Amino acid sequence: MSVIEIADLTDPRLADYSHQTDVALRKARGTEHGLYIAESALVLERALRAGHVPRSVLALGNTVDNARTLVGDEVPIFSGPGELLEELTGYILHRGLIAAMHRPALPAPEELLRDARRVVILENVADPTNVGAIFRSVGAIGADAVLVTPRCSDPFYRRAIRVSMGTVLQVPWTRLGDWTSTRELLTASGFHIAAMALTPDAVSLRDFAAPEKLALVLGAEGEGLTDEALEAADTILQIPMAHGIDSLNVAAASAVAMWALA
Repeated sequence: MSVIEIADLTDPRLADYSHQTDVALRKARGTEHGLYIAESALVLERALRAGHVPRSVLALGNTVDNARTLVGDEVPIFSGPGELLEELTGYILHRGLIAAMHRPALPAPEELLRDARRVVILENVADPTNVGAIFRSVGAIGADAVLVTPRCSDPFYRRAIRVSMGTVLQVPWTRLGDWTSTRELLTASGFHIAAMALTPDAVSLRDFAAPEKLALVLGAEGEGLTDEALEAADTILQIPMAHGIDSLNVAAASAVAMWALA
């Protein structure tokens, strides 16, 4: 398929890029699980390496060759000048290209836990920037999977993918059910559940001997973990602080805790 020069912004084939919200992309027509947007050649490359399938690519003129190298000639590549593409998308393509990617089916939690030693659970973390930053720490410092609760921000949201530098596409993840079933599943899989929270009985990270299989639970910004999450935990952990500071941003806390428990 040859490169398609954009002449008409109302072309229905461009609908995936036309001021679409993440929520709208999740419901995109002609898809089984919806779409997400991959920004930059690096993120697209990581998505392809993970086995994700592009529906099309939107590229500035000087990045077309790079796009063709990545996706070949079977995927439509739409191209045009920066001003036109900004009018289409509503933002400047600083990274040269973006791609509309088919969302893969999420695996069952049991599948991710089967061979895992360290997992991170995100409960109701609403800010996609924090979700992306946590995934980047998971990828860099080391955990085998991320499990997110139903009210957690979608890791496939554009900002989360961008902040994570594409590690959202590399680290296996899926969604969980309620805490009763989650607790049963983790216990049956041999995991010790450690929740990060400021409670009177919290154990310092310095004093905690991490077991072989550990599930680290992180909560929402401001609100922290729910009572259900705390009740499901085997241990409550906290990071020792100085200067009267009691907490860190959840993304920073995740990095500290993962490094300490590696």
